[in-house]
Amino acid sequence: MRAYYFDNIPGDQRLPHDSGRAVSSDTLTKLGVLQWSIPVENYEPHIDEIARKRGYKNRDTINVTKEGLGEAYESKIKTFFEEHMHEDEEIRYILSGSGFFDVREFQTDEWIRVHVTPGDLLVLPAGIYHRFTLDEANAIKALRLFQDEPKWTPHNRSELTDANVFRKQYLGSVGAQVTATA
Repeated sequence: MRAYYFDNIPGDQRLPHDSGRAVSSDTLTKLGVLQWSIPVENYEPHIDEIARKRGYKNRDTINVTKEGLGEAYESKIKTFFEEHMHEDEEIRYILSGSGFFDVREFQTDEWIRVHVTPGDLLVLPAGIYHRFTLDEANAIKALRLFQDEPKWTPHNRSELTDANVFRKQYLGSVGAQVTATA
């Protein structure tokens, strides 16, 4: 898994957009982003152990390809790339293919791009602004883990999501000054 600052140059979202400024694992950890590298061969016991320790009770597999998503492919790719947050952790273990998760660094509001490939396990905390896109290979297959019933409800960035309790909890957890709302 490789992380760096997004270059913000207009163009195909599936291109690397590498600014040349690397981001360390420590920086990701400070943002609450967790990562593991687990070989795909015989991954189940390792994933099961992490799931047990972190309380992930459910899982499914998503195949983000034109074939896997059918007619919904183009609209899903656009939806995934809209800046949003979730009220639950987002947990993905990459089985095949590759793609990019972009996360907002709250201090600077810059995008950090994380390139995920087979064997990468990424956990995004509830409340972090992020987005996802495929890379130029146009295919990814990922195991999704959930703490409760499987759901994927994006809350697009807005004044409403800025005031969302999960967003405020996230900001508090990473040391940001959070103002109370009436």
